[in-house]
Amino acid sequence: MRARVETSKEPILFPGNSSTPSLDDPLMKEFIRLGTQFVGYRDHTKKLEGDLTESNKRADALATKLKQSEQARKKAEADAAAVEDLRKRPHDAETSLSEHIAQQSTRETELVARIESQCRRFVRRTHQEYVVDGPEGDELLDALTLLEIHGDEACEGITDAEAGLSKLFPYFFPKKEEPDTFVALAKSFNVPEDLGLKLRQEGLKIGVEGTIALVANSQQNVDWTKVGDIGEMETKKWQSLIRAAKPPSKPILSFLGVKPTPAPSSSKPEVK
Repeated sequence: MRARVETSKEPILFPGNSSTPSLDDPLMKEFIRLGTQFVGYRDHTKKLEGDLTESNKRADALATKLKQSEQARKKAEADAAAVEDLRKRPHDAETSLSEHIAQQSTRETELVARIESQCRRFVRRTHQEYVVDGPEGDELLDALTLLEIHGDEACEGITDAEAGLSKLFPYFFPKKEEPDTFVALAKSFNVPEDLGLKLRQEGLKIGVEGTIALVANSQQNVDWTKVGDIGEMETKKWQSLIRAAKPPSKPILSFLGVKPTPAPSSSKPEVK
């Protein structure tokens, strides 16, 4: 048998030359160099890609750590500010307390001065001075206690004065209504005119009229013109006549419903 052997057709790498080029051919060397360089670049590129991926991973890890570090820094700063605020609060509270105590002390001193001034005014008007029995040792409380004592005395005095003035008001002001308040009642007696003198003159007028009426009732002849002519009468003679008239005046006063006082009056009668 005969075997048929066919030679395979090699691709023609170089036109015009059907034979395989030699490795020593310069062009072949250049192709080999380029191929080798391409393989090196490919491996280097793969390595660079791996390094870049690793670098990106490390960069992401560093970014995460940086973010965490920034958050930790902010939290530490916040905690430090809170701690500083906590340290500052007791100092501020102590300063505020000291200022409050100083203001309170100044205010108490002013209050004590005002209260003592009021007590001195009470003493000048009532002529009665008091001392605190068993002082508390607190200047403000002691001054307040003394003011309360003077206030109680003033209240009692006002009550007694109101009762007395209420009794006297109808005699001095028979045609007026008594005021509702004590201040108005007191002011009604505090007027420029002498109310006591006016009341005594009214009493003398009534006494003279009553004397004339009693004499007229006794049917005695009296020259009232001469009786009323007292222009040249001396005061001493008038006083002696008054003293001489006291004994017989008692039954007349009893008739009029007036009880005479046991002691003689030391006041001088008004002669107009």
